Amino acid sequence: MAFWSLSSSLPLLGLLSLLLSHQTSLITTTNTNNVNIQVSDGRVGSNSSVFREAPAFRNGETCGNNLVTDKIHVAMTLDANYLRGTMAAVLSILQHSTCPEDVTFHFLWVRHEPEVFSSIKATFPYLNFKVYRFDVHRVCGLISKSIRQALDQPLNYARIYLANLIPNEVKRVIYLDSDLVMVDDIANLWKVDLGDKVLAAPEYCQANFTVYFTEAFWSDPYMPRTFEGRKPCYFNTGVLVMDVDKWRHGNYTKKVEDWMVLQKQKRIYQLGSLPPFLLVLAGNIMPIDHRWNQHGLGGDNVEGKCRELHPGPISLLHWSGKGKPWLRLDSRKPCSVDHLWAPYDLYRSSRHSFEE
Repeated sequence: MAFWSLSSSLPLLGLLSLLLSHQTSLITTTNTNNVNIQVSDGRVGSNSSVFREAPAFRNGETCGNNLVTDKIHVAMTLDANYLRGTMAAVLSILQHSTCPEDVTFHFLWVRHEPEVFSSIKATFPYLNFKVYRFDVHRVCGLISKSIRQALDQPLNYARIYLANLIPNEVKRVIYLDSDLVMVDDIANLWKVDLGDKVLAAPEYCQANFTVYFTEAFWSDPYMPRTFEGRKPCYFNTGVLVMDVDKWRHGNYTKKVEDWMVLQKQKRIYQLGSLPPFLLVLAGNIMPIDHRWNQHGLGGDNVEGKCRELHPGPISLLHWSGKGKPWLRLDSRKPCSVDHLWAPYDLYRSSRHSFEE
């Protein structure tokens, strides 16, 4: 586990276990702590950050000597609307990491937002991170209207261009959405064997794969042939382990873009950036344990109704779907699973936060 630089702490392991005890007894976690620093007026752009400062997380004794091979690279998008979720995700990763100083974050954003940058620096003074600008003009002409407006935002497509944005020396990266928390050591995800595959992610072959594409796709004499020679299964693109070199050399960005161009001409799917990923890679990824993406906790995409945890061990909780935990908690209409996200919320004005 990571070492803390602050002595005052509030153990959360017992609380997490209590909240989950009636749903599953197999969650994977480590000892955790949380510290409340102080309260401010909560306005973005004020002199004080709207987020509490996180403790400084230090490497355990078993960590390496900060060699390049010891580094873990995590990529996330950065947006003011989802910043609260990003903060919670980063805290959870550091808090459960044995070697938090060896984790480097690569943030993708569409514009320079000084208040966002300063919030990260103030909240995580010791964080190893870099920020890259994603040019929305690269993708704006390729985006088709989907069933939810949030899925149509250009930043939602940034993961397609990730390999083109981060430095060439980065050979592997973990891409994570901002609406999740990790309750396991990220090193265990980092070291999964990709074999000869470009991506690793949990596969869900029991899902009805046909629903992700329209009748126009399935009735076409040629398009369904893209799946010939492989057994396509649904996978969620919010948690991906990517071999960046293979992605670059295989020109996968162009492959995904080609399907987006076709979508503009003939509507072949309803969702945002997920279907073109499935068209290119479904049935040709390295499947990993489902514990690494307990997804769908945001509820259904139409009404956002609550969902319970799936049975089995859990290493990552993901609020994909319409509902986000911070919004439901603030409205005092949370789902039961939202209380598992709350311990990682660093927002100063959150009434549900755990204070000393």
